[in-house]
This record gives sequence, structure tokens and C-alpha cells, in this order.
Amino acid sequence: MTANIKVEPTARLIEVFSAIQGEGLNVGTRQIFIRFALCDLRCHFCDSAYTWNAPATCKVEISPGLRDFEIHSNPVPLTILLEWIKRQNLPFLHDSISLTGGEPLLHAPFLLEFLPQVRSLTHLPIYLETGGHRPEQLAMILPYLDAVGMDLKLPSVSGENHWQAHAKFLQLCHNSSLDVFVKIIISQTTHLDELKQAALLIADISPTIPVFLQPVTPLPVAAQLTPTPILAPTPDQVLIWQALMKEFVSQVRVVPQTHKMLNQL
Repeated sequence: MTANIKVEPTARLIEVFSAIQGEGLNVGTRQIFIRFALCDLRCHFCDSAYTWNAPATCKVEISPGLRDFEIHSNPVPLTILLEWIKRQNLPFLHDSISLTGGEPLLHAPFLLEFLPQVRSLTHLPIYLETGGHRPEQLAMILPYLDAVGMDLKLPSVSGENHWQAHAKFLQLCHNSSLDVFVKIIISQTTHLDELKQAALLIADISPTIPVFLQPVTPLPVAAQLTPTPILAPTPDQVLIWQALMKEFVSQVRVVPQTHKMLNQL
């Protein structure tokens, strides 16, 4: 009789490190970042296209915030990742753990087993940064999350179109007890009708959900993903767009990527 041997879950990672959160509702707070490899989106403005595929290795910070990385092989076993997080988790230093990417929800089966253990180990809140287009995978891990930052992809800016999935995703978040906000990347090519559609989608679920309009950070020429450079919106555009969205949702904040200002890349 063959015994059932449970195979330890693994995940393909890009990096594990400690830094200041530069976007959204948690801006300015200190987090342990777990950056997962793989993404099924190809946003035109993406500044982390290196996460789209899974590399053979990942890098892990030895001392929180000192960028003294060591290199390890992918994929990473769950118990090893827990050890890395334990090493990062100095007393009183971090406010939460950020699951980022790539798209972390592509690793939902791994997260289902990992999140209860890392919560028990660190007692830190768990924050998910996501493209907001995989509601089925979100439902798998929703009980283990404390906050979600959901990107809402405008087709005119990102080249992606996921309105129905965004609505279902945001509804799931709102129905739970976690904190949720919506981040919308805006550029000079943003279409006014898409911003209104986004505002109506959010307001239909709850007009009190915070919205962050994030002016795109222009990529270096060598990193451009489209023939036409994606430029940040003008101040006049931003003021008009914020006013438009506030007709439907109560909290609309304009916040750039502050971590890049702090050189926390």
C-alpha cells in the first residue's frame, strides 16, 4: 500500500524585501514585500515587465531595508519563504505584508496554504496588490486578507479591458470585512468616457470606496512597451478628471508613485 505523501507547495518569486509603500491607501507605511513572478496582463505602462515571466532565481534581502540581497533558486518552498519572512520581521518595524507582482492571484493555491501560516507567524495584516481581474482566485483567499488595492485598467491607458471582472472582483471585496481601494493609472491619452464608466462601476458597488488616480510615471525610452510614449497627464487634465469622478464617488485622491520620489524602486 502506497502512503499518500503531501508535496510541499512552492511559488515562483521575483524578490522579498522591506521597503516603504509608495502607492494607494497604505502609502508611507513600512511593509514586507513578497513580489511574485508571472502576470497574465500586458499593460502598456507596466514598469515591472520583468515580472511577466518566471526567472530561474529570485533575490531575498538579508537585512530589512539594506538591499543586501542573496540569490536563491525558483520555485521557493513554502517553509523556506516563511523563514525569509521571519528574518525580515524585526520587532515593531513593519505595518503589514504586501503581496505584489506580477499578479499574486496566479499563485492562489499556494497562497491558500501560505497566508494562514504567515499571519500566525508575524501577526501582521496581509495586503494584496492586484490587477483586479481574477475574482475566482480572490474568493479562494479572501478570508486571509486584510486589505486589497485593486487596479482598474482603463483600455485607453493600459490596453487591457476587464470591466466585468473588475465589477465582480470589487463586489467580492466590498462584501467582505477587509479594506479595499481602487487605483486607476491615468495618462495624457485617458478617455473621459472610461473614467466615467469606472466611476459608475465603483459607485454602483459603494460610492464610499476610496479611489486613487495615479498619474503614470513615464518609462525610459528603452523600456517603452508601445511605439507612442505614454506621458503623464497635465495638471489641468488631472483636476478635470478628479472633479468628474467626485460626482459619483466621494473619495478621489491624486497620488503619484511616491516610492520613486524616495528612490525606493
